[in-house]
Amino acid sequence: MKKNALLLAYRFHFPSPFRGLFAFKKNRLFFKLCALAFITSTTASPAFADGLVENVNGITLDKDGKVIRFNAMLVGRDGKVTELLTKKDNLPKQLDFRLDGRGATLLPGLIDAHGHVMGLGFQLLTLDLSSTNSLAEAQAAIKAYAAKYPERGWIIGRGWNQEKWGLGRFPTAQDLDAAVSDRPVWLERVDGHAGWANSRAMEIAGINAASKSPAGGRIELAAGKPSGIFVDAASNLIGKFVPAPKPLERDIALGEAQRKLHSLGITAIADMGTSMDDWQSYRRAGDAGWLTLRIFAYAGGIDNMVAIAGSRPSPWLYNDTLRLGGVKLYLDGALGSRGAWLKKHYADAAGQTGLQFLASAEIRNLMVRASMDGFQTAVHAIGDAANAEVISAIEELSQTYKGDQRWRIEHVQIVDPIDLQKLGKHGIISSMQPVHQTSDRLMAEARLGPERLNGAYAWQSIARAGSKLAFGSDVPVESADPFAGLAAAITREDAEEQPFGGWRPEERVTREQALSGFTTGAAYASFAEGKFGSLTPGHYADFILIDVDPLLASPRELRKAIVKETWVAGRPVYKNAAANAADEITNGDKK
Repeated sequence: MKKNALLLAYRFHFPSPFRGLFAFKKNRLFFKLCALAFITSTTASPAFADGLVENVNGITLDKDGKVIRFNAMLVGRDGKVTELLTKKDNLPKQLDFRLDGRGATLLPGLIDAHGHVMGLGFQLLTLDLSSTNSLAEAQAAIKAYAAKYPERGWIIGRGWNQEKWGLGRFPTAQDLDAAVSDRPVWLERVDGHAGWANSRAMEIAGINAASKSPAGGRIELAAGKPSGIFVDAASNLIGKFVPAPKPLERDIALGEAQRKLHSLGITAIADMGTSMDDWQSYRRAGDAGWLTLRIFAYAGGIDNMVAIAGSRPSPWLYNDTLRLGGVKLYLDGALGSRGAWLKKHYADAAGQTGLQFLASAEIRNLMVRASMDGFQTAVHAIGDAANAEVISAIEELSQTYKGDQRWRIEHVQIVDPIDLQKLGKHGIISSMQPVHQTSDRLMAEARLGPERLNGAYAWQSIARAGSKLAFGSDVPVESADPFAGLAAAITREDAEEQPFGGWRPEERVTREQALSGFTTGAAYASFAEGKFGSLTPGHYADFILIDVDPLLASPRELRKAIVKETWVAGRPVYKNAAANAADEITNGDKK
C-alpha cells in the first residue's frame, strides 16, 4: 500500500471531528477508508500498458454524433484509446492485460453536465428526505434521525418537497417542532432553493416578526410572522448559524460522492458552484492520489473564481481529473419554491413573478468580468424572464467577445417561444436535466397554466434551434442515475411510465441525441471534447460495462441498467461484485 494511502487511512481513523457534526462510527468508517486507500494504491499507479478490452458490444459517438459500434478496444500506455476493432480485425497477441467483457455493452464513461459533487456527498452523510411521500412520513424520519444521533447539536439535511407530499402549502416551523423541538433543525428543499427551520433554529438566528426579506430572497409568512420557510437568499439568515463541516468531514463526503457516481457509471461531472472549501477537498484528494472522478469546476460566483484560479482558468490537474475553467452565476430561483423569474404572474400565486437575483447591468458586468480573463460563464436561468435576460446579455456581449465562448445556460426550463430560436445563436449551450421534466410536470402545469407550456423543458425544439444540448441530473436535487435521465429524455415519461406516450411528446429526443447529451455533448459543454466523452482514438479510455444496449433496450430496461464496471484512463475504479462474480481480468498474454 502506498505511503500516502496509509496516511490517508490513518488520518481518517483518528480524527477529533468525529465528535462534531457527523459523529461517524469509527470502526466501520475506518474499514471503508482502508478499502479506499487500498484501491488508491492499486489504481493510482500508471495505467496498464497495451491493454485489450474484448468480447464487448461497444458503442460510442464520434464528434459528429455518428454511432460507432465495435467489439474490442485497444488501450495504450497513456490510458487512452489506441484503436477500435470489430470481429473482422485480428486481435494482437502481445499484451500486458486483457479484459473479457463477456458480451456486455461497453459505453464511454457517462458525464453529468450539471451536478453538485459535495452536495451529493453530504446528502449521503446527513438526513435525506428525498424518498418521503408525505409530511407525516418526513416528520417520522426526522424524529427517528434525531433519536439516532442525540449528540448532534444541529439536525441538518435536505430533500423535502411539498409538491411530492401533496401538501398544498409549504411546511411550517410548527410542523417541524412536532418532530424535534429541543434542538435546531435546518433542512434544505430538494432543489436547494429554500430551507425549512424549526422554532429553535429561528430563535438562534434571531428571526422574528420584524425580520425583513433580503434582496433576492423571501421569508415566507403565516399570520404575519415568519413561517419557518426561507427562500433563496433568505436561507442564509439561518444557514450562517449552522456549523460548517470540517476539512476532514468534507474529504469523507467527497469520497462518498465519488464512490456513488462511479457506481452509476459516471466518470466525469461539471461541478456547479464550486467553493474554495470544495476546491481544497478536490486538491487534497488529487494530492493523495485517490481522485478518479473527472471534475470540471465552475466557481460559485466571481469571488470564488478569483480566489481559486486567479486571473486565468486553471490547467488540467492530476492527469486531467480536475480543472477550474468557469464560473456559475445565478439569475433566478426555482419553480418549486416560486423563485423562478417569470414574465407573468404565477398561475397559482397571483401577484408573484419570482425572484430576479441580478439586475440587467449586474449580470452583464459579471459575465464581462469572467470573459475578460478567459473564464466560461454558466448562468442559472429557470423562468422565462430569466432566460430572456441571459439570452439578451449573450447577444450583446457576443459583439465584443467573438471567440469560442461556449456560453452556458443552466436548466433552461421555461423559455418563451419568442426567445427560443435565439438559443441557436452565438454558440449557446443548453445545459438541461431530463429528470427535472418528469419530476416537475404536474408542478409546472400548476405554476404556469396550460397556455405557457409551449417552451417548457423543450429539448427537441432547442436542439432544432441550433443550441447544443448537454444533459445532467442536478444531483443532489435529483438522483444522479444517468439511465433514468436517458429514459426520460427519449420518452418524457416517469418511472411509472406516466403520462402514457410522454408529456408534450414532441419534445422527446432520439436515443442518439440522449446518449450524446451524457457523453460528447456534455464534454463539449466544458471544453473537454478532446479528452473524454468519446472512445475514438486519442481520447481517454473512460468506459463502463453495462447489461443493456441503450440504443435498443426498452425504457423500462434502460432504467434498470446495471453497471458492472467503471474504468477511468484504462484503470478500474468500480466493480459490481454481484454482477461480476464470474468475470476476471487475465493479466499477461494468456490467450
